Amino acid sequence: VQLQASGGGSVQAGDFVTVSCVASGPTSSTLDFAWFRQGPGPQRDFVAAFTWRARATNYADSAKDRFTISRDSAKNTVYLRMNSLKPEDSAVYYCAARLGSSAWYGPRSSIDYNYWGQGTLVTVSS
Repeated sequence: VQLQASGGGSVQAGDFVTVSCVASGPTSSTLDFAWFRQGPGPQRDFVAAFTWRARATNYADSAKDRFTISRDSAKNTVYLRMNSLKPEDSAVYYCAARLGSSAWYGPRSSIDYNYWGQGTLVTVSS
């Protein structure tokens, strides 16, 4: 499975950005997806997840009510729409995936995902 992320950029606080992640490979249509982000430090933080089987979403507290994860199955693409952006949302955003499971919600730990995209930078200026 290969993941290709895109859509980052530089925006002002209060603006919105949508980042995308295209999956390819023989099992790409049956994946659970997640978005993580990494600021200046080494830690990669969970943002949102979408499960293939349940089509359920879950979010980090920092993303609730502002971010929306969605998937276009026909395009094997997962999106993260980020509204009302804040300077603290500035980070490299990574899409991650794992083979679809029976879990209702996607895991929040990065170690649970086997496949990673290359990351796309979002910079929010105040």
